[in-house]
Amino acid sequence: MSENTAVRLEEVRLGLGEARFAFDCTFAQGRITAITGPSGSGKSTLLNLVAGFEQPDHGRILIAGNDVTGQHPGARPLSLVFQDNNLFGHLDLFTNVGLGIHPGLRLSKDERQAVSVALKRVGLQGFEKRMPGTLSGGERQRAAFARALVRKRPLLLLDEPFAALDADLREAMAELLLDLHRESGNTILLVTHDRAEVERLADDVVSIDQGRVLDEAGKMPFPHKNMPG
Repeated sequence: MSENTAVRLEEVRLGLGEARFAFDCTFAQGRITAITGPSGSGKSTLLNLVAGFEQPDHGRILIAGNDVTGQHPGARPLSLVFQDNNLFGHLDLFTNVGLGIHPGLRLSKDERQAVSVALKRVGLQGFEKRMPGTLSGGERQRAAFARALVRKRPLLLLDEPFAALDADLREAMAELLLDLHRESGNTILLVTHDRAEVERLADDVVSIDQGRVLDEAGKMPFPHKNMPG
């Protein structure tokens, strides 16, 4: 696998009920790739395979050249923000975000500071002791984003992470994502239906339909910032 490849799905096949998925594709290192396609096409399934929440029936998944096919999700070098923000309802926001650094919450002074900084960056300064049940959907999603920030992994998976946010906050969070990408040089796979997000954020665009990645001719469904002309 090329050193410029962050993620490789190698002849991956998966059946979920009557649905069949077949992915053979690569994602470039250090770039933001938008994954687009109609509802039910397999976008989230592809992310679930990379994250380890689904195991392929056939094929391999490689991250940074390492075969992670059999690895537990927690052992993979990635962070994720899915549509379900997956916060623990019985834990306050500081604890929820801190779990992104250490599952046992054995945090150094600098790591505790990093949690507070992450909450501030997503607009939740002063929310450390708030419980998830007292927050709006948008606030919970921002907290999940803060947890991904503190993990500082080379690969970030995002499944429509801004869908629950209003227009102004979507714009602010998109700008934060770009800032963090410039700072870290990480690789981002972003599932989105939003044309504006694709145009603003994506270096590359991959389209999925009926459980398969489209060929090169189908990879640019929208006018794109890196397209000539």
